Amino acid sequence: MKSHWYKDFFFGVKSIIPLAIGVGMYGLAFGLLASQAGFSWTNIGMMGALVFAGSAQIVAVERIIAGATVFTAFIAGLALNLRLILITASIRDLFAARPLWQRALGAHLSSDENWALTLAKRSEGFNVGYWFLVGSGFTIMLVWIAAGILGVIFSSYIPDPATYAIDFAFTAAFIAISRSLWRGKKDLLPWLISIAVVMISTRLQLFDSSWSIVAGGLAGAATASFTRDV
Repeated sequence: MKSHWYKDFFFGVKSIIPLAIGVGMYGLAFGLLASQAGFSWTNIGMMGALVFAGSAQIVAVERIIAGATVFTAFIAGLALNLRLILITASIRDLFAARPLWQRALGAHLSSDENWALTLAKRSEGFNVGYWFLVGSGFTIMLVWIAAGILGVIFSSYIPDPATYAIDFAFTAAFIAISRSLWRGKKDLLPWLISIAVVMISTRLQLFDSSWSIVAGGLAGAATASFTRDV
């Protein structure tokens, strides 16, 4: 008997809540710091809904704060988000035989958190699929947008987030994201190559630090493509 889609959807909503709380914490910090770059709460809301790529948004805003152009910030965020190609490829069976709008929606709502949760539930024996991914992703997106908007609103009461070390939330967020993506020794070489490229290009000042991020991301992705399968 065919299962009802909404059961999978709300199972995804329920299952992602613990991870969503963590997303809300660094989403709040993101909003606080984004306000320092001149973003309004409406900007953050639209960005979260249309882009929905937490780490890429963080990098883009951090680059703008550092004085980079909007184009450079966009490219830096885009390079970081190349990993989502591999993420969606690893769960391509969920998108098989679905109409274009569902494939587009699923890809848009795929994130580190709900991707990892979907794989974890499957390994536990749960028969979760497309609507579980969408339900959990939709929840993460709502929490991310709401937290970012609250961060911008609260920014008027915290004029300098660095004074309270809130800006460290960016670093903490990336550590958490990186840890969730680590899949063992097979990831070591691509990660080392990526880190080395960023450090060397930054140290030698070969180009702007934003492009160092792009170069590191591309170098790591290229290394991964030659050393292992998706």
